Amino acid sequence: MKFLTFCLVFIGILFAKDIKPFLEIDIGAGSIAKDIALVEDDRIVIGTTKSEAKVYDYKNKKFTLTIKIPQIKDFMGDTIEASVSSVDYNSGRYLLLNDSGVGGYSDLRIYENNKTTDIFTPKDKFPIIRAKFVDKDNIIMGFLSNEIALYNLKDKKLVYKKQLSPSKFSNFSLNKEKTLAAFTCESGEVAVVKPLTGEVVKVLSGVNVDNVFDVDIQNGYVSTAGKDRRAGWYEIKTGKGDYIQGKFFVYATALSPDASLAAYAMDENNDISIYNLFMKSLKYKLKGQRSTLNKIIFKDMDTLFSASNDNIVIMWKLK
Repeated sequence: MKFLTFCLVFIGILFAKDIKPFLEIDIGAGSIAKDIALVEDDRIVIGTTKSEAKVYDYKNKKFTLTIKIPQIKDFMGDTIEASVSSVDYNSGRYLLLNDSGVGGYSDLRIYENNKTTDIFTPKDKFPIIRAKFVDKDNIIMGFLSNEIALYNLKDKKLVYKKQLSPSKFSNFSLNKEKTLAAFTCESGEVAVVKPLTGEVVKVLSGVNVDNVFDVDIQNGYVSTAGKDRRAGWYEIKTGKGDYIQGKFFVYATALSPDASLAAYAMDENNDISIYNLFMKSLKYKLKGQRSTLNKIIFKDMDTLFSASNDNIVIMWKLK
């Protein structure tokens, strides 16, 4: 079986198609793209290190909105730019998260109708690492302590807040339908959660043996990107998983909508490898990313976006 797996991977490498960027989006010199999320009507929102989120129309190739947030003070008391580390969009609302610079606590804001509203400030003492919409009125959050929480905007209160494990939180992702979320941590485990209730429906383990940097969940499957250099995946129903061993840290991952393709940032050249998940064969090699990957997202089966530690967000077309 190991020999067969090796042969499939080797054949995939031989016949993989190299893909060049379809479109490069420059967010400005000195700025770094920390997170990206899809917006309706052919747009994406980009969280940056320049105290702003920028909305880009990739059909008409222009920025349509810039959302500014206040600068922050560092531990020395100097004023610096805030880094918008997590962004999302739902029904006219933009969600922006940044480190406040105060005790490791976070600022979480909603931007809607040309107005920015605070949800949490450093006074709330919430070390939120990532936040996403479940729907227009509910936000799911991952905390440094590997706690998860759901906040309701209408009621202005936490619906629940619970500990997943003692391990340090790494990342989480929601499926397209927003019915399941995959949370991962320093231990390498993945908890599959119902976001509206916090119920853990499955704990996936065994594929990664170290910190998982990134995770995605689509169509009954989960993909993982590990510090152990494993590009992994699980079938949620059976709990069974597998991985492709890389030669470099795997920093980011994404699944196609039907989960037949898995994208991984897994080499020192910052290329994105796209595998046929079930054959473990390399189909495409996306070449052109200049820095360490922060985020990869599929828009559809043939279109991806990626962001890295520089000022260029790339749009890719597989066909």
